[in-house]
Amino acid sequence: MLAACGWSGAGKTTLLEAAIPRLLASGLRVAAVKHDAHGVQVDRPGKDSDRLFRAGASVVLRSPSECFARLPAGSDTGLERALRALAATHDLVLVEGHKDTPLPKVWLEHEDGTPPPPSLTHLLATLPDDDGRLAVFLNLAEQVVQRHFAARPLLGGALVGGASTRMGRPKHLARVGGRSLLQRVADALSPHAQGVVLLGEAPRTASHLRVPDAPGVAGPLAGILAALRSHPTAAWLIAACDMPALTPQALAWVLSHRRPGVWAVIPRDCQGHLEPLAALWEPQAAPLLEDLLLRGEVAPRLVAPHPKVLTPDLPPDVAPALANVNTPNELATARRRLAKVPRRRRC
Repeated sequence: MLAACGWSGAGKTTLLEAAIPRLLASGLRVAAVKHDAHGVQVDRPGKDSDRLFRAGASVVLRSPSECFARLPAGSDTGLERALRALAATHDLVLVEGHKDTPLPKVWLEHEDGTPPPPSLTHLLATLPDDDGRLAVFLNLAEQVVQRHFAARPLLGGALVGGASTRMGRPKHLARVGGRSLLQRVADALSPHAQGVVLLGEAPRTASHLRVPDAPGVAGPLAGILAALRSHPTAAWLIAACDMPALTPQALAWVLSHRRPGVWAVIPRDCQGHLEPLAALWEPQAAPLLEDLLLRGEVAPRLVAPHPKVLTPDLPPDVAPALANVNTPNELATARRRLAKVPRRRRC
């Protein structure tokens, strides 16, 4: 979050109006919050929506190109709550005004030279009234985004559970090369994550931290949603427990595509199939998955068309690490392959 503050006429709106298209062009999704001490007028008296609002209702208007919400002032519409809600679905929240709010801020000098108030806090820079103001502001905005992104916790999630009907026993307990499939996946996640958590039901794994599946949700979506709901400010590197060849190097390739403005990284193999169960999920991906749930969908890959979801092509030397096993025969084949020198697979 970054606030642009200054006395009336200092050019706050002009600065944000010029900065927002450039920030969008860099791949960020940007929200703006404006302080208006004189009251908000957003609808013409007598219109249907205005009549409903004045009757006491919160009003949401939708059209093919935009959505507008009008809410009465109250404890549930405070600035802090609004900023948290916007941060959940945006990469950067810009605030115009609110000079007394404890937010990172810049002060825009007025042409008449009036100094800022002495109570001003959290000041990053004072921007003179000249042509270089925009470049300085954009640089500070990038620093704020990068700093917030770097501070975001990255957790590892090992998806366990499922019926394992084709395997005939819980897959996460099957052993390959002296380690269970669960341990192999946890070992691949550990170098990258601040902690590894089991997602779902996992018999005989009491020594691990675990987050139960999201109630009422089917399939792997239950585990991914449970992870994002349990730590809503963290990013999650998710891997299914049925990938015996998974390595830290393969997950490092997934993480190499991580950057501000990307909300999920879902690898795509050479046949065009998506692998959302060896993927990265940022906090902003949670609403995308929640929307799937509301539509009655359970396949996480269905978020792939969203412009904030990256689907990089798996290189041939990484693809075998993401192969999963579902049957005893596939498990036996994986054991034989892993016992030999790995061979490069071609698409």
